[in-house]
Amino acid sequence: MGKIQNREIHLKTYPEGTPQESDFATVDAPLPEPQAGELLVRNQYFSLDPYMRARMTGQETYVPPYTLDAPLDGPCVGYVEMSRSEHIKEGEYVAGGKGWREAFVTSPEQVERIQPAEGVPLQAFLGILGTTGFTAYTGLFHIGQLTGEETVFVSAGAGAVGSAACQIARLKGCRVAASTSSDEKARWLREDAGVNAAINYNNEQRLVDALNRECPEGVDLYFDNVGGRTLEAAIQNMNTYGRLVLCGMISQYNARRPPRAPANLMLAIVKRLRMQGFIVHDHMDLHPQFSAEMNSWISQNQITWQETVVEGIEQAPAAFIRLFTGEKTGKMLVRIAS
Repeated sequence: MGKIQNREIHLKTYPEGTPQESDFATVDAPLPEPQAGELLVRNQYFSLDPYMRARMTGQETYVPPYTLDAPLDGPCVGYVEMSRSEHIKEGEYVAGGKGWREAFVTSPEQVERIQPAEGVPLQAFLGILGTTGFTAYTGLFHIGQLTGEETVFVSAGAGAVGSAACQIARLKGCRVAASTSSDEKARWLREDAGVNAAINYNNEQRLVDALNRECPEGVDLYFDNVGGRTLEAAIQNMNTYGRLVLCGMISQYNARRPPRAPANLMLAIVKRLRMQGFIVHDHMDLHPQFSAEMNSWISQNQITWQETVVEGIEQAPAAFIRLFTGEKTGKMLVRIAS
């Protein structure tokens, strides 16, 4: 049997601090043809996400660390180029977990058949219809116990998960405030995502004061994507019996030493706050409910999203680094030419 042309991104070294392009390598790694029962999937898009940084430490977390001199992985969507299975046909679209590469051979059980609705792009299954949207949905409802008509604060509000959380909370009748890193992103949050208040933290001397200004009646639910001083500001402004949903802490992923903040954690006792972290894959029983509701919102043009798309697998390392500099909007994706 012949070999199938393929390239993939390997991790050469575990980064110290912010990752560098030199920590990665683009490798030619031809694939064998699929055997009986297997598929060859040709990726069209794969996702770059902040959680991947935690897998680049060599330490075990809720997922195994990446292995050096081996392909990275993550969410991806593509089409079946070759099928030796009776379950999935050639030409069908699938979502899988073998990103950071042009193609891969797998069994049908390791991918999910997807059928984009009219007007919905394939890559939406990596974003608003994928783990990104599901994370926001799960965090708000299952962890945060969102009831509607509350004040919700979302950090990194123009990011992929943050923007989904902002809009879902708005659709449920909440007053929504969000923090972000630029005036342009703040404008998008107000005009397109429909939040009530958008705070560019780079324009503020103290985020805690800005949050108090924009949410004078306090915050009932905080959706945390940042951690650090943003979490500290949220705790300061939480209402009694408020809930804090800990989704991510991007401010700490590249830290060389533990952060000082939050220094006011004792307020969690005084205000009787409930603070809970979560991993979305623990809550897959909610996925049918999420899928039905999100598809309905999309079909009614009630929700929008942004993407930053880079072209070519070799651009993935530089694009990944941009996750930590604020040089992107919405979901970060790599498109692989067909």
